Parts: sequence; structure tokens; C-alpha cells
Amino acid sequence: QVQLVESGGGLVQAGGSLRLSCAASGRTFSSYAMGWFRQAPGKEREFVAAIVRSGGMRYYADSVKGRFTISRDNAKNTVYLQMNSLKPEDTAVYYCAADRGTAQAMGGSTALDAWGQGTLVTVSS
Repeated sequence: QVQLVESGGGLVQAGGSLRLSCAASGRTFSSYAMGWFRQAPGKEREFVAAIVRSGGMRYYADSVKGRFTISRDNAKNTVYLQMNSLKPEDTAVYYCAADRGTAQAMGGSTALDAWGQGTLVTVSS
């Protein structure tokens, strides 16, 4: 099973940018759809973005569409989340996830094959 480690979180002012990375172990990274989720204090975990195995299709939550971009590099076993125009409401722990199902379906489930430990993003106003 793939293991995931996120990095790149931190404190940023509103309007700023951050890029999160998620490094995967193992030789089967390209067989997984990958996604990003987030969980704000006192709230449930929510879908942010997902990308198909080849990187050719991407899906986004309405709240981040046009501001966030998910990408992957299968040669480096890494998935990224570029976050621009950050808002205080983007403050959360961000998790990456891997699943053998479809990227499109990741938005409707948290019962996925693997999760990272999370990285905290704090956006100050």
C-alpha cells in the first residue's frame, strides 16, 4: 500500500500563495488517483481537489475553483496543490489521499485507500 507524506504548509497572509507537496512511497503511484482534502477546526473533512492517474483530468470543489491547482509528477511520485489568492476560510489541515478508484469519485467519499498525516495551512486576515 502506498504511504503519503505532506509538506509545504505554513502561515500566509490573505491573498498569498502556498504550494503543498505529497510524496508517495512505492512503485505503484501511477496506479492511484490522488486527491487533497482539508479539515478546519470544528468542521468535517471536505474534498478540495482530485486528479486522475495520468494527470489529464482534474476535479475541484467550488470553493477553490480558479484559485487552486492540483498536479502530479508520476516520475517523482509526488502530487502538488498550488494555492493562490488564499483566504482566511482556507485555514485547515490539508491531507492528501490516494485511491484505486476514480478521481471523480474521490469527491464523494473519505473511505479511501491511503491518507497522509496532514499539513497545517493558516491564512491570516
